[in-house]
Amino acid sequence: MELVKELPAIFEEFSEQRKNSFIPMYELKQKGVPVVGGFCTYLPKEIPMAMGAVMVGLCSKTGETIPDAEQDLPRNLCPLIKSSYGFAKTDKCPFFYFSDLIVGETTCDGKKKMYEMLAEFKNVHVLELPNKKSEMGTQLFKEEIKRFKCVLEEQFDTTITEDDIRKSIHIVNEQRKALKEFYGLQKMDPPPMGGMEMHKVLDGVQFRFDMPKATADVRALTQKIKDEYDPKKYEGRKRILLTGSPIGCSTAKVVGAIEENGGVVVCYENCGGARSVDELVDETNPDVYEALAKRYINIPCSCMSPNPGRLDLFDRLLEEYKIDGVIEVVLQACHTFNVESYKIKKHVTEKHNIPYMYMETDYSSTDAGQVNTRVAAFIEML
Repeated sequence: MELVKELPAIFEEFSEQRKNSFIPMYELKQKGVPVVGGFCTYLPKEIPMAMGAVMVGLCSKTGETIPDAEQDLPRNLCPLIKSSYGFAKTDKCPFFYFSDLIVGETTCDGKKKMYEMLAEFKNVHVLELPNKKSEMGTQLFKEEIKRFKCVLEEQFDTTITEDDIRKSIHIVNEQRKALKEFYGLQKMDPPPMGGMEMHKVLDGVQFRFDMPKATADVRALTQKIKDEYDPKKYEGRKRILLTGSPIGCSTAKVVGAIEENGGVVVCYENCGGARSVDELVDETNPDVYEALAKRYINIPCSCMSPNPGRLDLFDRLLEEYKIDGVIEVVLQACHTFNVESYKIKKHVTEKHNIPYMYMETDYSSTDAGQVNTRVAAFIEML
């Protein structure tokens, strides 16, 4: 990334990173570099990285392949699950095609059953994720991480040492720190960038396969934004926190409505935002598997029950980002986030006295007008 470019061009480079990374991915495959594809922030990417593999997020963020998926899957299933399966089934996503191993996780029942079907034509390994954050749950996930290491060693005929894992833990921690500093710029009042600009970076950085270089680019971008800060650009706009499901291509639909109607997204609490990079792996823990298990189990996703960590995260984010309103976007049939939205609404409105709006949507554009109308009314109320 050339930082002599204007900020809009740099943001657009991150936005285009998914498409632009297909050729680098092919070149890596030609060199014999292993590729491990994953779906979820609960996947401890440090383990594949420790054996020199490239980690890639698998395409599951558009509705393009949902009709193909619905030939096998129920129509009333979560669009993220259908999209994931559809891209794998049709080979329309090069990342699915190039992945030597696809790693799933037991975050929800729909995904678990989909992985069974996916395993009929792809090489799939499923991580057993505890649904409760506890000492027993941490121990279970520690053993799962060890088992995952053994699966990689066997399939790729390699040895993963604890020193290799420590090195990868440090590399990933450095990127988490850089991303946290980047989106932390939005604590400024007025914020220095819009929600879509922030999202382009948070989404695009995962498709830069040289992680230290990607981290350096994020840090350089953060400094450039500081140097070119224009307090008038988003002055007077209502500060919105966006939470809920990983919403994929619906991000543009929702964030666009917010920022066309006098708001600005200053914080993403959902996957890809604060929820996934807020905490580091403890590099001082001599037991690398325990350190990884504790960090990943602490991700406050709604698949955990109970899930007090998400409320604790809200307490910090609402204050630090001076939030005027919270919008929770839940994908259709995403049951855990749907049910947990009751607690989030109660916590936000009763404890913090901040307005909250719930919105259910999918990957289509058919409800774009309704989304815009509801968001406009919500921001007007603020």
